[in-house]
Amino acid sequence: MSQQILFDLDDTLIYCNRYFFRAIDRFAEQLATWFDEASISLEEIKNKQASIDADMISQTGFKSEHFPHSFLETYRYYCELLGRSQCPQEKDWLWQVGIEVYEHETEPYPHMEETLEQLKHQGHELHLYTGGEPKIQLRKVEDMGLAKYFDDRIYIRQMKNIAALDELLDIQAFERQRTWMIGNSIRNDIVPALHAGIHAIHVERPDEWCYNIIDVNVQPKGQFLAVKSLHQIPPALARTI
Repeated sequence: MSQQILFDLDDTLIYCNRYFFRAIDRFAEQLATWFDEASISLEEIKNKQASIDADMISQTGFKSEHFPHSFLETYRYYCELLGRSQCPQEKDWLWQVGIEVYEHETEPYPHMEETLEQLKHQGHELHLYTGGEPKIQLRKVEDMGLAKYFDDRIYIRQMKNIAALDELLDIQAFERQRTWMIGNSIRNDIVPALHAGIHAIHVERPDEWCYNIIDVNVQPKGQFLAVKSLHQIPPALARTI
């Protein structure tokens, strides 16, 4: 039976977190150098940045300026804490390191194309549901040639949460009994899907962003599966439909 399958994009089909983690490492190491006399640990700096970043996302969703702004706000916090003047050149450097994560080359996870090809060949209706800004996300779609799988069934939302998914399912008239959400984020993909009463497949990633990790505190009404690689999705689906 044909299924309606919603795929997440970042860190489900293509790499994303690795570029942010590398930028955070550069940022934290530089701040630790600037504040060397205070002996601030890299872990302290990273935890503060993560907290600021998460707060901004929770309030206004996925905006490209949030990430570099979290660097500046962490820098400001430690400057004020330690009585150190803020330097315009240092702030410019921090902003550039943060914003460069959106300029990297798009890189697919292993088995991305063969998985989508197989699902399409089996007659499933593929949709792309991603958080972020249209310009940035559509560039990734174009880089990977994903339009041949998703056509105009691409939905980009600044806020990606329970309400956003439920609204999308209603507006697009999805049949919830045969609809699946596939993604790496428990917060933005899996929990909203289970709340909406659709099926879910969690694509587990070994280096997950802490913001994505929350408890699953909702009882599934349909199937709730987990895989470690994209190529495991078609056989997992076949066993349940």
